[in-house]
Amino acid sequence: MNYLFSLLSIGLLLLSCGPKTKTYRLHADYIVLENVFLVDVADGTIKKSHVVVTDRLIDRILPADHPVDWGEGTVIPCEGKYLLPGLTEMHAHIPAAPWDDPLVKETLFLYLSNGITTIRGMLGNPVHLPLREKAEQGLLLSPRIFTSSPSLNGNTVRTPEEAREKVMAYARDGYDFLKLHPGIRLHVFDTLVRAAREAGIPFAGHVSNLVRIRHALESGYQTVDHVDGFLEGLVPETANVNPIENGFFGYNFTDLADTSKISELAALSKANQVWVVPTQALFDRWFSPRSATELASEPEMKYMNPETLQSWIASKNNLTTGEQYDPEQWQRFNKIRHQLIKALHDQGQGLLLGSDAPQVFNVPGFSIHHELQGLLDAGLTPLEALQIGTLQPATFFNGNFGEVKKGKSADLILVNKNPLEDLGNLRHPAGVMVRGTWLDGKTINEKLAAIAEKYESRAQE
Repeated sequence: MNYLFSLLSIGLLLLSCGPKTKTYRLHADYIVLENVFLVDVADGTIKKSHVVVTDRLIDRILPADHPVDWGEGTVIPCEGKYLLPGLTEMHAHIPAAPWDDPLVKETLFLYLSNGITTIRGMLGNPVHLPLREKAEQGLLLSPRIFTSSPSLNGNTVRTPEEAREKVMAYARDGYDFLKLHPGIRLHVFDTLVRAAREAGIPFAGHVSNLVRIRHALESGYQTVDHVDGFLEGLVPETANVNPIENGFFGYNFTDLADTSKISELAALSKANQVWVVPTQALFDRWFSPRSATELASEPEMKYMNPETLQSWIASKNNLTTGEQYDPEQWQRFNKIRHQLIKALHDQGQGLLLGSDAPQVFNVPGFSIHHELQGLLDAGLTPLEALQIGTLQPATFFNGNFGEVKKGKSADLILVNKNPLEDLGNLRHPAGVMVRGTWLDGKTINEKLAAIAEKYESRAQE
């Protein structure tokens, strides 16, 4: 009997010493997203939770059944809604104007309105350096910004000496990386690479057809954008083509491409740790057989200046009409691109989400949804496409974002339906948070309506 009593006493003691459930009471500088379905983009699991934010960071994540007393905290009811990390647009463009310019603010807001909380600017300008800092300091409403240097191309770096001089200057200026464009000659490129390594600044962008994709990958690009040079790399040497006759990203060589070489190029990208930003939306819209009139009538076009829209119509018509353009060849061309994208995802270093906006019929923010669809068309799953826009950019930048986890930056998208069932559910967010600043759906819609009204008035002038 004494033995049983002792066991019972020990059991009660252990229970009394066990973990106690805390009831939290928050100060006024806390924001709570209450009773939300939290999407874990690492594994696709979903858990109902309370997400607590303060000081631009995720402070804690609590189970939905946790006893709470939010005190003076701001509570955002999220019953039935889904929360996931903000997206990264890895091929963005920003107007070359001061940080307080209305068009700059408008463009940055268009990215935010679609849940893009980090952008990589791909055509840098000296005005983007203070813009990056203002964004980081929270002095303007903006995604987090990484910015390239001004363009390095066949006209701006004509000699090895010119290449070295510009690389060193851009590194001193503090750009995050160098932007490469077409036309750079091979010996100039090799000097540029040596200078970049010496200065400790990465380089990314286009692959000059005078350099070719294998040499580019072996030289250690940080990213190759647009899948540039890869299709040309599938053309056998025996075809004896002139590389400068490749057409739009290799379109002219479509029927010469040997797709059995795709695995080799994907492996080479992995061996040299070169990421790829597909910008497939560019090829599904600007370079597709879809009519300019159809694209110009899409709802998102109301957020663009009418003059810009007219230039887009002219650009597309110029590129996709006439004897040089064959819609059936575009189908074959695009199929090869899909095969490359899938292989670079499965076998290569990996993909990063980027759509190239604003570019022809790619409206900032809105074009990311076309890019996500392009990844699905290439054979990726919704979860894989989300990871390419969240986890993988965070890995690429070694950044404290890309997941909804304690201690991560509070960059969040709130949507009404499960995005894993349909990535279209990412459109029209119920709210966006960028480094702890909350934009509810009503505010987003009002700001978008004001932009549309401004451009409607201009169209009528």
